[in-house]
Amino acid sequence: MPTTPSNPAPDGHNEAGGSDMLTTQQAARILGLSPFTLNKWRLYGHGLRFIKLGRAVRYRRADVIAYMASRTKTSTRT
Repeated sequence: MPTTPSNPAPDGHNEAGGSDMLTTQQAARILGLSPFTLNKWRLYGHGLRFIKLGRAVRYRRADVIAYMASRTKTSTRT
């Protein structure tokens, strides 16, 4: 029987118990970058979208995946 993706709960967790919200460190690990790079991107308005919750910075897992997909290339010329 095929499974369907679960909808995230209001607290940012999905039904499987995983979080759809990532810290800077978690997002950096997925992207293969340092947290410093993500901090610098936020400062200069580059890179991927983020959410500010008070002083906390979070990234949506879907935004991280979409960012990686948008950076996919077939040549080094572009």
